[in-house]
Amino acid sequence: MNEIRRNGAHDDTWSVFRIMSEFVDGYENLRTLHPAVSIFGSSVLQEDSKYYQMARTIARKLSDAGFAIISGGGPGIMEASNRGAQEGGSKSVGLNIEIPTEQKANKYQDLSLHFRYFFARKVMFVKYASAFVIMPGGFGTLDELFESLTLIQTHKIFEFPVVLVGSEFWGGLIDWLLSGPIRTGTLEKDDLKIFSLTDNPDEVVRIIKEGYEKVRRSTAI
Repeated sequence: MNEIRRNGAHDDTWSVFRIMSEFVDGYENLRTLHPAVSIFGSSVLQEDSKYYQMARTIARKLSDAGFAIISGGGPGIMEASNRGAQEGGSKSVGLNIEIPTEQKANKYQDLSLHFRYFFARKVMFVKYASAFVIMPGGFGTLDELFESLTLIQTHKIFEFPVVLVGSEFWGGLIDWLLSGPIRTGTLEKDDLKIFSLTDNPDEVVRIIKEGYEKVRRSTAI
């Protein structure tokens, strides 16, 4: 909320117009982007990381399968995702964000949009995606993961595939979900069925293709 509050009360009205412009710009540029997959992950994992290479491979395979790829537009896993998309046959999209640490846009974007507000950007990640791929990352990646799971759990969006990649990285989190929230009853075991975990790029593609077809059939009825 600081991104709004810091402007002061006299700027509130103009903030509304800036927010509206970001939504309009996103809707206008992404409305024909379908199907697409949003890929999330750390900005600090570079080309020598196995997860960078996995993200690149997954994006290329999904792109060849007909899915556009949406990333946060920055370095690391985001760069790997856009890079893999360009090596495939579908569009590569980056949703860049203005932050104090100055995110630098990667060079592998066919369509590059720029956002000031995180919440407007997050709507675009969800609204135009048929699946989420969650690579290892930090708070931003965790935020996207849990927000997507919450939206699916509460039936605010269709139950599209959410695929965690990297059992070594995500295993501890899943163990905690079992020993913490599920053990205390704040989550149900069936809630863990909302997402999948794999280390195999081909399995990622299979899960997403099957999930996409399932949603497409259900919405056509």
